[in-house]
Amino acid sequence: MSRADLARRSGLQRSTVSAIIDQLIGEGWVTEGAIGRAPRGRRPRFLHLNVERAGILAVELRPEMTTVGLAGVDARFVVQRTWPTPREPDAFVRELARTVATFRSAHPQVVCEGMGVSLPGRVDASGQLVFAPNLGWQHVDLKREIESAIKLPVVLENAANACALAELWFGRHPENVRHLIAVTVSEGIGVGLLLNGQLVHGGHSMAGEFGHVMLDENGPPCPCGRRGCWERYASNSAAVQYYMGEDPSATRERPITLASRFEDLLRFAQNGEKRAVEALDRMARYLGIGLAGLATGLAPEVIVIVGEVTSAWDRVGPVITQTMKERSLRHQTTRIVPTDPATQPRLRGAVTLVVQQHFGAPNVA
Repeated sequence: MSRADLARRSGLQRSTVSAIIDQLIGEGWVTEGAIGRAPRGRRPRFLHLNVERAGILAVELRPEMTTVGLAGVDARFVVQRTWPTPREPDAFVRELARTVATFRSAHPQVVCEGMGVSLPGRVDASGQLVFAPNLGWQHVDLKREIESAIKLPVVLENAANACALAELWFGRHPENVRHLIAVTVSEGIGVGLLLNGQLVHGGHSMAGEFGHVMLDENGPPCPCGRRGCWERYASNSAAVQYYMGEDPSATRERPITLASRFEDLLRFAQNGEKRAVEALDRMARYLGIGLAGLATGLAPEVIVIVGEVTSAWDRVGPVITQTMKERSLRHQTTRIVPTDPATQPRLRGAVTLVVQQHFGAPNVA
């Protein structure tokens, strides 16, 4: 786009746009490119985001595996690395610092603007980890520890919230979408609420813990300390437990969280194995039950599903849709949209956490 294009799109005076662009060029965020054609008058010079200058470190923290990436402001990744998540937060921070040092050494021309971390839990405004039952870490000042180790500003956010923001910034939705919910399905279930164009955190940053809404007080135990939570029926680990022949009401200290086992389950179901198909259908039905409650109670325009289960959408999608139809209001219009796992929504969401601090939120008015 040219300066004139930006003035037309933004409604600002051309002199104001030029002043802003000159500042962004000076700071290295924007570069000038080719000169375009014009039927008359001055030929426009096109502007581009300087994706090679400004780097953003992104972390997808999950109970079993952590992925770290270096991306530009367009959320395109230059390099990534994945390693097993240490059981202790101190060991996690040390491994993260080593990874960051390796990235910066290999890409000295990139100026890192900060780090975004998407994680399976809730953090308060200060960066204190306050609720992460599937991670098993309690009351950790993760923001302070990471910032001390890598010497960069760090933004931490619940993975579902980060995914909701990523859909606002980078998702392919109509420009006027203001009410969007992201549901992450993995070891547990997370829900990110983007309502009236704003991310909802709630009291003590605990809004969105629908995965811990109780469906059956006599159901299977949950790492949160209660029983029968939604995620104990509709998560990856719940499907694996069912497939392995465990009674859903059986006592268990911790859920099975091995991602490889769920990938095996998906493959078995694709090959038509009866027990795997049954486990996946059961998971889809319970997902539909929970999603129906979200759609009825919050009336989002879109619910985005994030997780490995979307790779089997041909099978689970119809089950989810039918279950929601049976349990939602007759005129419910919420669209259910699966994300492509190849786009790495959680990692892209971590990039968004930093991007939004430098740029105003997209216009959703």
